Amino acid sequence: MTPRFRADQKAIETGSIRLDGIAPIIDGIVLPSEPQIVETDGTWLLRWLLEDGARFELQLSAGGTAGLVGRFRLTGFSGERRLRSLGLVFACARNVQRYLRNGYMSWDGSYFVEPANAHEAAKADPAILSGYAATALVSTQGDVAVIGFERNDRFQSRLAFHFADGPLSFTLETLIDEVPRQEMVEGEPFVILAASTYEDGMRAWARAVAAAAPVPPRLPERRLTGWCSWYNLYASISPSALTEHLEAAKRFRDSSGAPFEIFLIDDGFTPEMGDWLESRPQFADGIAPILEQISAAGFIPGLWIAPFMVGNRSNLYAMHPDWVVRDRQTGKPLAPMTFYGEFRWHKRSEEYYVLDVTHPAAEAYIRNVFRTWRHDWGCRYFKADFLHLGSTYGPDVARWHRDDMSRIEIWMVMARLMREEIGDASLLLCGSPLWAPVGLADAVRIGRDIGVTWKGHYSAESLLRDQTARNFGNDILWQTDPDCILLRDRFHDLTDVQVRSLALFAGLAGGVLMTSDQLDEVPDHRRELLTRLLADGKPFICDFPLAGTLPLTHWLDAGPNGKPMTTTTADPVIVQRLRRGEETILNVFNTGEHALDRLVPWTLAEHRGPCAVTEDDQTVEVHEAGVLLRLGPFQSRVLSFRDGAC
Repeated sequence: MTPRFRADQKAIETGSIRLDGIAPIIDGIVLPSEPQIVETDGTWLLRWLLEDGARFELQLSAGGTAGLVGRFRLTGFSGERRLRSLGLVFACARNVQRYLRNGYMSWDGSYFVEPANAHEAAKADPAILSGYAATALVSTQGDVAVIGFERNDRFQSRLAFHFADGPLSFTLETLIDEVPRQEMVEGEPFVILAASTYEDGMRAWARAVAAAAPVPPRLPERRLTGWCSWYNLYASISPSALTEHLEAAKRFRDSSGAPFEIFLIDDGFTPEMGDWLESRPQFADGIAPILEQISAAGFIPGLWIAPFMVGNRSNLYAMHPDWVVRDRQTGKPLAPMTFYGEFRWHKRSEEYYVLDVTHPAAEAYIRNVFRTWRHDWGCRYFKADFLHLGSTYGPDVARWHRDDMSRIEIWMVMARLMREEIGDASLLLCGSPLWAPVGLADAVRIGRDIGVTWKGHYSAESLLRDQTARNFGNDILWQTDPDCILLRDRFHDLTDVQVRSLALFAGLAGGVLMTSDQLDEVPDHRRELLTRLLADGKPFICDFPLAGTLPLTHWLDAGPNGKPMTTTTADPVIVQRLRRGEETILNVFNTGEHALDRLVPWTLAEHRGPCAVTEDDQTVEVHEAGVLLRLGPFQSRVLSFRDGAC
């Protein structure tokens, strides 16, 4: 299934998928002319001649990843060019049943779209037609083609899908963001890979990204585990409340023997976004004494920060209004977040601006914040949030102090300075570009905030969608963070079955495992569940063997802002698989509200035929075709398959 270029047909074939009609795009305009094609030792050079004498060139060659590597550039011009974007169009993607809409940052979602069933949804919800960094195309036969950019730390690269007027087509574009170039403008290199399954293909892409990164991935030997203040106390933190929860966390750790290692103080101790070296009145002595107390209790002390955010009522903005990014049209501070009504996010600011990290003095300030937190206050775990604000806007919207950097080059200034100033401390990124911080982040959030309901904007829905689609990066690029698990038995609208199933789903993913609950108040059976999920504290990999294989139905619903939003349904059963020595574990999770019967074939457990199967150490009856399960609404059943005969 190795991808190959068919020069005679100007097409790329990978398995049963064929990509026709390759053409260049410059600043969003397709160049329809026919290319010249030259082949040399298995490398093809496609060249389009432009009217002004410049050339667009696409080079395709066999790569070490057993796929094709593509490189495109605009060359042969004189003087300076400031392009907005450079890319390719594939006018027809033949035999594709569904594609991955790969989100850009933690909160914007990754999921499959089935064009045949999404025509109406696409008209009203353009989000399903956009993607970033990579996509996976699943054929009607089930084989997979992955197309993805190798580097994501210099430019943002996006995809756009089209199927309203005919078969699926798509574009790949590198956003140059008007960075000045002399003689040549290059897009980011991309790979085309063939695979038999979605996760195999995406893991191969993740390995290509890791290999191309200028800094090797940071892959902690321990899972990032522990307690976070947000989903219980939210902003209502104080020294006494934190001490209460610290003592409860210590009692749980000491009595269970579980590897419960981090104690994170989330948002709430600073008066305004941007005033990171100041404290609210209840912390009269600052936050450093609390961090000392956490360290003395044997935990790794952690703090939350949103380094790009500056509140309009912050002392930072009052003293340095020139340190924030400006709206290019109005000249006023760019305000991506506003709170003009009753809810003011427990602070006084009505508007939130973006710190201009390209301003030398602003960079020096935020460097000093991280340096102070790490070396003077003793913070050893950093949760950096709302990081997308530093990479969302291009030069058409935002005016930065410097005008010669792409949005991702600007973002990388912040990412690199964080790592430089905190040294070997752990760094979790949230609300962040997913694919740029390889080698800098220890962990990355892969979904929205958890919620207290099964459905809705802040709910289980993001976890069920995004963990399944983004899990492939775990232990290749960073640890995945599915966000905290809820264990308490009140102050939410989830049933006991739902709480257990969601905890299993997040905990068996093998990456970050945190909770926010007061552990003295958590029922014993859920404390025992947390202990089992923490296990030996070592990270591991799970996979979702049914990902990308299920038929989809799309329809329109209303999003949290009232705008149309696509809702997708598929088979409600998610199968999560991991191996531990000679044991294969399947978490068979019914995410639907109705009970159902399900046959789990032996192939899902990677067995050729019957073997010993247990659930909670009890033997499970097996059949020649597999294991027949009765799944209640929202129920997870965790089965252990042992090598050898029954």
